[in-house]
Amino acid sequence: MKWVLIAGISGAIGHALAERLLEQDAELSIVGLCRNPSAVDVGAGIGDRVQLIPWDASRSDDAETLAERLSVAVPAETGIDTVIYAAGILHGPDMSPEKRLEDLDARAFAHAFAVNATGFAMLMRAISPWLRHRRFKRVLAISAKVGSISDNGFGGWYAYRSSKAALNMLVRNLAIELPRKYHPLACVAVHPGTTISPLSEPFTRSLAQLRVHQPKQTADNILRVAGNLTEDDNGAFLSWDGSVIPW
Repeated sequence: MKWVLIAGISGAIGHALAERLLEQDAELSIVGLCRNPSAVDVGAGIGDRVQLIPWDASRSDDAETLAERLSVAVPAETGIDTVIYAAGILHGPDMSPEKRLEDLDARAFAHAFAVNATGFAMLMRAISPWLRHRRFKRVLAISAKVGSISDNGFGGWYAYRSSKAALNMLVRNLAIELPRKYHPLACVAVHPGTTISPLSEPFTRSLAQLRVHQPKQTADNILRVAGNLTEDDNGAFLSWDGSVIPW
């Protein structure tokens, strides 16, 4: 049986990914991580193929606790075939994208890094024993094009841009280390495209000028990218259509 781990399964993209994966493969099961598992509904008839584990990306410093909870759902020797880090934050209470230097807030900055970057690193530390199997493994971190340093021509959004750039660096680091231990494997950053979700809701006026996807479209695009991955893609930063994004 294939196992997929989705961190941030309660979010728009994470939830759509879970639904699509369960629809596409009757032999697949999912481990879903989120703050409030009771709020996640994956639909009638397939819920028994989803194991939900409470986990907060902003408080993910206890890798051992997560590993213990995960081992109850999936023994480490069974292995996980695909890891998708779909947790992320752009705005929230007392937190909004900065337009200028004067808008910067240290607490919001730290929170953005905790969710968008540190959570991914600590997750990978916790689940590394589940990558020891010899099947091909995929690790996808849902990043953002605005995290590209060379593509930044507008400025602003300091915390979000910086934390996504940090996520991209983590992907590059892991792409070097993981294959040494868990070959064969591809670890990539993926820009999902602009998606209708609570994350994008405050920017509906700006979205009218962009190509926008519904969550299910985004899920299909990400899964298409995942399905096409090979070891040669390890360490890449890919867009939703499979094209390469500059770092």
